[in-house]
Amino acid sequence: MSIRAVRGATQVSANTPEAIAAGVKELMLAIMEANSLTPENVISVFFTSTKDLDAAFPAAACREIGFASVPLIGSVEVDVPGALARTIRAMLHIESGKNHAEIAHIYLHGASALRRDIAQ
Repeated sequence: MSIRAVRGATQVSANTPEAIAAGVKELMLAIMEANSLTPENVISVFFTSTKDLDAAFPAAACREIGFASVPLIGSVEVDVPGALARTIRAMLHIESGKNHAEIAHIYLHGASALRRDIAQ
């Protein structure tokens, strides 16, 4: 097993607790499925949200889907003019037998435009 990082992002529909929670859950479940992970394989998760998303903490939604024992933290993304709005990004540090090329990085909805080079 090696320590790897997995990236992902999603664009949510609105600055509401419900939209943020739904977006985080969808993103995290997609990352977990694509990489054959369980929360026990996850060392930590770092979330960022664009400045326009302040209705809820992404980590709170993540705890609801089995990550209560995983260290989670969030921050505000750099507010770059013209950047994609209502975006939540995640970086998971995981234990995996996969090599770098086998890791699936997941970008959903409008965020799929952010990293076409690595998105699956």
